[in-house]
Amino acid sequence: MIRILLADDENLIRDAVASLLALEDDLEVVAQAASGTEAVAAALKLEPDVAVLDLQMPGLDGVEVAQRLAHDLPSCGVVIVTSHGRPGYLKRALEAGARGFLPKTVSSRVLAEVVRQVHDGGRYVDPELAAEAIAAGASPLTPREADVLELAAGGAPVEEIATRAHLAPGTVRNYLSSAAAKLGAANRHEAAHAARRHGWI
Repeated sequence: MIRILLADDENLIRDAVASLLALEDDLEVVAQAASGTEAVAAALKLEPDVAVLDLQMPGLDGVEVAQRLAHDLPSCGVVIVTSHGRPGYLKRALEAGARGFLPKTVSSRVLAEVVRQVHDGGRYVDPELAAEAIAAGASPLTPREADVLELAAGGAPVEEIATRAHLAPGTVRNYLSSAAAKLGAANRHEAAHAARRHGWI
């Protein structure tokens, strides 16, 4: 049996994925976590074979959890799933030691196959995300800057962005200001447009 740790802060999604993976004869979800901090604690306690992590979680994000596990539990393969498949996140995840990176739009069958592949020592990056990463080139934005810029692109006020990104309003303003400066934009709306055009958000 391949023992899996599943971490996602959205309970409904986490429960649904756990149920779907449990239908596979060779997969067993041994722990679930609602935050990155919980995921690290559960992984160190139970030593799963593979950790399937949501990219964006409160506390530590999926990439930060991958870094911790690469250092503290290198026997555990890491698969990151996300609804934010930006090139910058993909690069950061692979650098952190993740061996799988795929969008939440994949089927449970594909996820199960990726878990097996990673458990066997292989890697899997969603082909579409990989192609986008190559085409986009290197982004000057940090993942957090890209994240708040994407939330700002829809015109959301700073307070709403702060709530959705689990950050303080002042921190959001700092990220938006930094992103605009890096992109040579007059304001956050121009910055978001430029980042979209380059495929960085």
